[in-house]
Amino acid sequence: MTVWCGENVGTGGPGERSGSTRNVRAIPNKLRERAKRASQNVSGYVEQSQSVPRMCATRVLLDTPLRTGSFRSMAERNVQLVLHYDGARFSGWQRQPDQRTVQGVVEQALERLCGAPVPALGSGRTDAGVHARGQAVGVHLPERWDTVRVRRALNAILPDDVWVAATFEMRPEFHARYSAVSRRYSYYIGTDEEARSPFRRPREHPIDRPLDRASLDQAASMLEGDHCFRAFAVLGTAPAHDDHRCTVRTARWHDRPGGLLFEIEANRFLHHMVRFLIGTMIDVATGRRPLSDIGSLLAAADNSDVSVPAPAHALFLDHVAYPRELYLGES
Repeated sequence: MTVWCGENVGTGGPGERSGSTRNVRAIPNKLRERAKRASQNVSGYVEQSQSVPRMCATRVLLDTPLRTGSFRSMAERNVQLVLHYDGARFSGWQRQPDQRTVQGVVEQALERLCGAPVPALGSGRTDAGVHARGQAVGVHLPERWDTVRVRRALNAILPDDVWVAATFEMRPEFHARYSAVSRRYSYYIGTDEEARSPFRRPREHPIDRPLDRASLDQAASMLEGDHCFRAFAVLGTAPAHDDHRCTVRTARWHDRPGGLLFEIEANRFLHHMVRFLIGTMIDVATGRRPLSDIGSLLAAADNSDVSVPAPAHALFLDHVAYPRELYLGES
């Protein structure tokens, strides 16, 4: 049977080569009508066949394992990890290409356990060299990984400078960064000769000059409350619309054997903020600048007059607080 398609058709009749053509206008009316119907059928077949790849592509997408950013599986847990880590050999918290970071190490361990990438969202980013004994991390895990199992498994494969201190099952709305109501940091100053010992120096900032203890206390008290800390932050690291305001709940210096300890708790912290505060207060306590500079800097529009930030290696992220109602259980 000859299929008539378009204006030029192959008859396949005797004496003609396959693929020969003749004008449709020369065909009798009855045959021309048959050709028209055949043409419509072929066009319909082509249109349907072109839709097959689209249908198959949809099926492939649904069968493909979920990637980061895809919709989440229904059977999963929202888990908070509380991490301790020694920041000495890390380039900070945040994942970076070709750099060893805490986030990168934790995500590698989670992928080994779950067989797929698992994003680890920290409560905040600690700088290179900063330590933690209370960094909160939010992860979404398959339901089979309860808090007890995942803590045991992670601690078995994480490197020696990272440890999961606790795990909590959280409500679905928990977000490690945006659900936090406060963070607490501490900074260690060494004032005796042994502060330069190799057993203390990696965790303390040794200072040989005498420190005016009363000036330190007065400077710290000026930080409490709601203030603009633009002068105590790295320029350009916050969004343009950010007002750089933080509410400091407590800022206290404490005596300890061999030195001093500074503790500060606030609803949030800006980039390098604690280290700029420490550096400026030390300059006040050693007589390098007047106490009144603290107030001036809190009113400043930029960080051009702030002191050099204190070294990172003596700073610890101690605790991140969340509303009690977000917790479902603990490991």
